[in-house]
Amino acid sequence: QVQLVDAGGGLVQPGGSLRLSCTASEKIVNILSLAWYRQAPGKGREWVAGMSTDGIIRYEDFVKGRFIIPRDDAKNTAYLQMNNPKPKNTAIYYCTAGTTTWGQGAPITVSS
Repeated sequence: QVQLVDAGGGLVQPGGSLRLSCTASEKIVNILSLAWYRQAPGKGREWVAGMSTDGIIRYEDFVKGRFIIPRDDAKNTAYLQMNNPKPKNTAIYYCTAGTTTWGQGAPITVSS
């Protein structure tokens, strides 16, 4: 079973940028259902972005135009690039393979 390791969490100011990474234990190009979720304080886990079965990358409305999810196949690593984050983006972010395997989560705090 694939293992995923999240990294890169921390404090970022509103309007800044931060990049999370998700490194897989096997070829990430083979993980067709890789996605990012978040869990804000006091809330359940929510989908943020990912590739659909039709191969199209989709984003939750609040992050559309600000976040992107590039991938480096040579490093077996996917990224969540957070541009212009808002305080409402404060959460623990997880990458997942098909919602069956999860990274350990990376906490992000957006605050000035």
